[in-house]
Parts: sequence; structure tokens; C-alpha cells
Amino acid sequence: MEKIPSHDITPPTVGHHTPGESHTQEMYAKRRHIYVREIKGLFQKIRRSANWALMLVFFLLPWINWGDRPAIWFDLPGREFHIFAATFYPQEFVLLSWLLIICAFGLFFITVFAGRVWCGYTCPQSVWTFLFIWLEHRIEGSRNQRIKLDKQPLNTNKVWRKSAKHAAWLVIALATGITFVGYFTPIRTLVTELPTLEAHGWSYFWVGFFLVFTYLNAGWLREQVCIYMCPYARFQSVMFDRDTLIVSYDKERGEPRGSRKKSLTHTQAREAGFGDCIDCDLCVQVCPTGIDIRDGLQYECITCAACIDACDSVMDKMGYPRGLVRYTTENALEGKKSHILRPRLLGYFAALIVMVAAFAWAVNDRMPLGFDVERERTQLYQTTRDGRISNVYSLNIRNLDNQDHTYRLSVSGLPSVTLDDVVVSVPAGEARLQIVTVLVDASDLTEPSHPIIFTLQAQQDESLRIERESRFLGDIRR
Repeated sequence: MEKIPSHDITPPTVGHHTPGESHTQEMYAKRRHIYVREIKGLFQKIRRSANWALMLVFFLLPWINWGDRPAIWFDLPGREFHIFAATFYPQEFVLLSWLLIICAFGLFFITVFAGRVWCGYTCPQSVWTFLFIWLEHRIEGSRNQRIKLDKQPLNTNKVWRKSAKHAAWLVIALATGITFVGYFTPIRTLVTELPTLEAHGWSYFWVGFFLVFTYLNAGWLREQVCIYMCPYARFQSVMFDRDTLIVSYDKERGEPRGSRKKSLTHTQAREAGFGDCIDCDLCVQVCPTGIDIRDGLQYECITCAACIDACDSVMDKMGYPRGLVRYTTENALEGKKSHILRPRLLGYFAALIVMVAAFAWAVNDRMPLGFDVERERTQLYQTTRDGRISNVYSLNIRNLDNQDHTYRLSVSGLPSVTLDDVVVSVPAGEARLQIVTVLVDASDLTEPSHPIIFTLQAQQDESLRIERESRFLGDIRR
């Protein structure tokens, strides 16, 4: 019988295990330092524009005022969350939950449609890492210059370049920490109190925490976060299908790869048995996670399209058609028809639209007034000296507006129902607990329990009106 030829493809670092023999194996693979080559192209232009725009928004928002307060201010001690003209309170966290659900469905939708583009273009980890790499390139030079610099013994040039790079990273990390804390405390006060040691201790802690966090993540860990720490990298593949846009190498067109004379035209290279890939490794050198896209789809790929721009630049130099590495689908690579509109994508889109519409309706219909009614449970009812029946209620009134309000309280549901207290003043953003006694003539009670309606109406604004239903208990007179 003829044996099937086999090849050992086990990586050298894995090793072999023979039963009965002692064997040790490294649990963690040694990290390979990645020297990312800077590349220009259409997709890098789009990515850089998106990155600069996002950073501009992040750094500027805390400095914008809305009236006499920051436009975006998450005031945790005051339990108030200001977003431009609106002020939200902890009891309205359901809106935050809806917002997070919208973000989740938006991520699902874009992942099914275009893969991991969130990671490559807008993820904060990628944005700050690309910024740090950009600074590294400006200070230490190109990829080859950085490799050469790291191999040099310690000298004046190396010391000042390394020191300048880390100083620049720390400045960016410090600005990031101050800005992040600036969303929780007025940033103008923060930047004046920090150097004079007058700021709150927690401000120093969180500024320091995000300084170290940013410096380590974007300066040192980089692709390690994307590969080993980010949970999205692990589960995003379950949302892929064969029509999802992915960055792919066209193996049918590129193989067999190999270097050739630049003077060979595309036709001559084909006739000589070459594919379009000249095996220059430029697509590997520009990859921020250090993968070779020619090995196929890999979970480490963050879809930043740096390899596409690198390959297109090489194709232009060689006079070959672009697109050897491109955004495409698995079906398209196999010569099959790709489907843009498909059930899973439409399902996520429909869910996203419904969630956005429901959130917009909830925000638009939001009443800046909270009102809860709770009947006194220790005593069902009392009978007054004049024969009327009384019930006691606890009213919790929350003024969720930016202005002070005086509310008029009324009750209805029975002909003779009356209240002892009818006017309540509540400052902006505060709450009042009001105990009220409701009286009803005994002759009006035909059942042990009657529904009554409490109405709270702001005197300064007719639109601020809210009703709550409760029960009135009493004796039955027949």
C-alpha cells in the first residue's frame, strides 16, 4: 500500500512530546517587537482623518460651556448628569441602558456588514496607539532607523531620542487623564487646582491612573491588548458570514509569489509563471498587529487596511492592477455572488432602527418631574370626629428640571375627596417628601377600596403635569 506523503508543520516553539519522556514547554510565547512602517494611501487618509476628529472631540468637549456649567458634566457627587441642555438623574439610568443597547446593535450591524472596522478606525485603543506610533516615527525616524537605533549601544543620540519619545508619550497620557477627569469635574477648575495641590485627592488618583493606563496601553502593550485582552476580538468572528467585508489577499491572483525584475510587465511576469505578489513583505511591515494577511483571515486583523494601501503602492510601482489585497468577501474570492442585503444584516438594522426610534421618543417625551405615591401601610384608615374617613400618603416629588418650581397638588376620584396640603416648592434638582392626609365623606364609599388620582401641576409651566393612581380604603356604610 502506498503511504500518503505528510509534512510536519508544527512550529519549532511548540516542540514534540514523547510518552514516557520528561518534557518542559514554555507556557507563554516571547513577544516579538513590531516596528510598524508608516504608509500613505486612501484608507490611511480616512483612518487618520477619523482619528484626529475623534481626538479633537474628546479633548475639546470638556472645555465647552453651556450657560454657567460645562456642556458635558457627569457630576457624581451631585448625582446629576448634564449633557448640553438636558440634565439626567440616577433614576433615569434606564435611558443609559437603552443607549448602551443601541451601541451594541450598532456594533453588531457594522460587524456583519464590514467586519472589524470599528477596531481599525475608531476604537480608542487603536486611535491612541496610532498616535503614539506617529510620534515615534517623528522622533526616532522610519522603521529601518528605529531598528538600527535599538541595536545601537547607549549613546547621546539614542538617549535623547528615547527620552523625547517617552516624554511626548507622557504628555499625551497626562492630557488624556486630565481630559477624562474633566468630564466629571469642571476642567477649568481642575487644571488650576492640580499644580497647586488644591484638587481633591480622587482627582489626583484618577488623573494618575489614566496617565499610566494610556502610557502603558498605547506605548508598550499596543497589539497585545487587541490580541489577548480585548474580548471583542474573541467573539466578533461569530457575527461574520461569507458576505462580510474583510481585508483579504487574493491568493488565486497573487500566487506563486516571488521577486522579479521590475522591468517585467504584468503579462511577461504571468508568462514567466509569477503571480502578482512580489513577496516584498511590505504588507507585513505596515501591520500594527504584525500579521501576514497572505496567511488568510486572522482574528488579530483589526481591518485598518494598512496592508491594502501598502500593496496598492507596490502594484502602482510595478504597473500591476490594484486590489491584490482588498476589502472583499469570501464569496467574491471564490468567484461567487456576494449578497449585501441578507437576513442577519437586515435583522440587526431593523433592531437598531427600532431602538433608536424608541430612545428618541423616550428622550423627547421625558418629563423633568418625578412623582411617586405610597399609601401609609401601618394603618388602613382613620375616622375623624366629624365622621369622615382619612388615609395618609407619602409623596416623593423630584424636580428634574434646571429651574425651581412650585407644584400644586390635587386629588380626584371621589365626590368629597380633599387634601390638607396642596402647594409644594422644590428647588431645581432636588426632591421633597410630603406627607398628606386625604379625607372623604363616609357616605361616598360604596366599596372597601376606591381608586383616586393624585395630580401634580407646576404653577410656572403648564406642561409639567403628572398623575399617579392610588387606592383609598375605608369602611362601608350601607
